[in-house]
Amino acid sequence: MSRRLIDADPQGNIGHAFRIRHTHTIEDLLVGAAPAEAVIVRGVRERVDVIASTPVAFSLERRMAGETQRETILARRLRGLTSYDAVVIDSSPAMNLLTYNALLYAEELIVPVGMDLMAIIGARQTLNGVAEVRDLWPDRRLDLLAVLPTFTSATNNATKAALEALEHDTQMGPYLFSPGIRQCIDLNYATAQRQTIWEYAPRSHAAEDYTRFLDFVDRQEQADAHVIKEKVKTAI
Repeated sequence: MSRRLIDADPQGNIGHAFRIRHTHTIEDLLVGAAPAEAVIVRGVRERVDVIASTPVAFSLERRMAGETQRETILARRLRGLTSYDAVVIDSSPAMNLLTYNALLYAEELIVPVGMDLMAIIGARQTLNGVAEVRDLWPDRRLDLLAVLPTFTSATNNATKAALEALEHDTQMGPYLFSPGIRQCIDLNYATAQRQTIWEYAPRSHAAEDYTRFLDFVDRQEQADAHVIKEKVKTAI
């Protein structure tokens, strides 16, 4: 299975996490300074390619002010790249131009949520932004796939309160992966070593939780595919 990671967050966490050396980035792609093939860093991991980002992307709002349909530039620039089985985009929660480009390229959305009230409010605001995208571009598919609680603790009252709030949320509850990703120091160590959690500590709680989450996402996608198929049948 071939995958592509796209860093649509100006902080550039994917590039830092994998210690990627790149000549071109997503900024070059969006402003037309480099074609799609030139910005892809190949073989970062087995069957994993990456499009990196840097803090220069913070200036994209100004640099692309005069572009036509600038919210869909990423989707148009990557239209011809169809050789991947999955594309994962890391995006900022802020509804800026880069985020709009990510949302209008994606078809499904995973929302990570920390275990505090402000994080839940932020997730709701993100979904409100997604609703605006759907209203403005009704022809583009953008479905909520999963809500991912992070840094959870079974003995922490804040976690219990946050999970309860998410479970009762009409938008997020049906898509909640519970009990989420448990707190695990190995995640910090893995990042420091520029490794994935499966490379650094494959038997850790975090590796176990993320593996379960991938299974959850797979089940959600299968369910979505069934619903879409039924809708098509109904339309016919």
